[in-house]
Amino acid sequence: MVIHKTFSDFILYLFVHMAYADGDLHPAEEKAILEKMNRHFPIEGDHKIKFDQEVVTYQKIEPSKHHSIIKESFKHFDHIKFSQRYRIYADMYDIIQADGKVEASETKAINELKQIIDMIVDK
Repeated sequence: MVIHKTFSDFILYLFVHMAYADGDLHPAEEKAILEKMNRHFPIEGDHKIKFDQEVVTYQKIEPSKHHSIIKESFKHFDHIKFSQRYRIYADMYDIIQADGKVEASETKAINELKQIIDMIVDK
């Protein structure tokens, strides 16, 4: 299931997904996401508003559907180069480390993401 119209919106979804991987959105994780949004959404409006909207959208999705959304979205956005996908992976690692600890659930989530990224082959 693909729910995002742009790759940038999908990136924000991934960032929120990583922040919630341990079941809680820590203020340091939110700050890290907002800083990363400056690179992914450089000319768009208020990043905090966009972030808050994505959090609300994310929380409405049944947790069991996130894996499918991520996998199908990466397939949908297959024009994105491998190097950019791994840069996003590195950004998400920064997000899960932002609160000073990496929980087992966060490690599991980022490893699942890496497996999905590895499955998508550049054309």
